[in-house]
Formats: sequence, C-alpha cells, structure tokens
Amino acid sequence: MDRFDAKYMKDCDSMHFIMPFMLPNRCDNQTFFTFQIDLTNLNKYLKKKNAGKPDYKYNMFQCIVTGVLKIITLRSKLSIFIHNNKMFMRNDVSAAFTVKQEFADNGGEVLCFIHSKPEWNVDDVHNELKRQLLKLKNKSYVDESTGFMDKFNSLPKFISRPILRFICWLEKHDMVPKALVETDPYHASVVLANLGSIGLPEGYHHLTNWGTTSIFVVIGESGKMPFYENGKTVFKEGVKLSFTIDERIADGYYFSKSIKMLKMILEEPELLEKPLNEKLTDEQWQRINMK
Repeated sequence: MDRFDAKYMKDCDSMHFIMPFMLPNRCDNQTFFTFQIDLTNLNKYLKKKNAGKPDYKYNMFQCIVTGVLKIITLRSKLSIFIHNNKMFMRNDVSAAFTVKQEFADNGGEVLCFIHSKPEWNVDDVHNELKRQLLKLKNKSYVDESTGFMDKFNSLPKFISRPILRFICWLEKHDMVPKALVETDPYHASVVLANLGSIGLPEGYHHLTNWGTTSIFVVIGESGKMPFYENGKTVFKEGVKLSFTIDERIADGYYFSKSIKMLKMILEEPELLEKPLNEKLTDEQWQRINMK
C-alpha cells in the first residue's frame, strides 16, 4: 500500500478515512489564505548576509522557500496528501517552482525541484538553489519532465493521446513509474510561484488532481504596505503570500498556526539559521498563539 514517495496512513481517524470518498478530487477541496509579511527585519538580515559579497546573493525568495520548508518539516500534517481515495504521509520534504530562462514573451521555462534534508538551514537552501538555478538559466538546458513532454508532443497525436491517457490512469492508481514523475513539480510537498519577480501582485494558483501536491504558495510583488500598530496605520516594506491548500489534510486551526509560524520565522529571520527540524521554543509558540 505504500508508494515510492510516501507511506500509506492506515491508522487515520474515521473522518479522514471517509472524506476522500465523499470528496475525491483535490481541486474541489481548495482553501485559500493570504497574509502579509513585514520585511523590515528580513531586509536588514539580507543586507547583512550579502555584506561579504557572495558570488550568488541571498534574496527574499530563498528565505521564503526556507521558511516554507521549515513549517512543513515541523508541522507533519502539511506533508499529507490524498491520492486515489487514500491518505499518505510523504517520506521527505520537497519544493518545486518554475524558472523563466529569459524575461521575454518567448523565453523558455524550466522546472526546479529540490529535496530538503532535516538538518538544512537557509545557507543550504541558498547553495542548492544556486547550484540548480545556474544550470537552469542555460538556455540549452531542458529539465527531465519538459524533455519527457517534448518527446510525446513530437509523436503523431493518434499515438501520443492514448499513451498519455494510459499514463494518467497509471498515475491515478499509484502505478506510474517513478522515473516519469520524480522531477514533476506536482509531486512535490509544495509548489511556489514568485509572481513578484515578474511585477505582479499577489494571486492564487489552483491545485491539480494530477500528482500529489497539497500546498501551493504564491509570492506577490514587495513594496510599501499598511501595517497596524498600536491602533495606528504605518507603511512599511512588505510582501503578501497566498496559500492554496487541500483542506482535507488538516483543519483550519492547524493551518492557522502553521501560517503564523511562517510569519514569525520571516519576521525574525535569525530563525532561518536554525536547522529545518529544530523545534520552536515554548516562548515562541506562546507568541504565535497570542497573535
């Protein structure tokens, strides 16, 4: 019953056993959250990290990826996915996103997929993204998933269509070969979209019934935003993060605490220096619960 990437949750409670049969499609169970991050401390942190003039600079996106990986590592229910009416717990925590090779209308796109390790921190995420992005920015590079799709697209449609329908059937029934989906972004713990990098405000991205991804995070364009302090409105540098989550994997209270945890990590960025699997202190959890 286990998959190559996850373990079957045979001991889940009755509600979570029944729910996938009553509500079988991931796209029919999307829930949406948006929250605002004060970037004051994060900008100072990045300035400090880049003071040594590294050849590949630290940036906000790397910090957000690290923060999201940390909350998924520490909040185990965020690693759950539902597939073919069964609940699974992932074997590891991963993140995927699309990289634009050139900012032009006809610029190519490639896929980036990273598997984190529990002992990683922001430096490890920075180094892994550096390694992958420098490779992906090469215009001649084609990732494995895109290369696979290109091969099928080159076949006559009367051949490729039934093959693709069969592959979708295999994927739905947990029978698809690992080699076909191991770099597919929709088989990651979370997919991130950095809309701010192309000058767009916050938005939402749909989940997909294909694959296993239960969480999608969209990063909007950063800029001056209103924050409320002591009954007054003050404008600070900020960014909005929008979550699309499969509501079947946990309840609203669990999602709320997880998002508040991410907000605290990004607004107190020294926490990014800690290993992904290092738990928060009781005092930190108390501050989260007070928000």
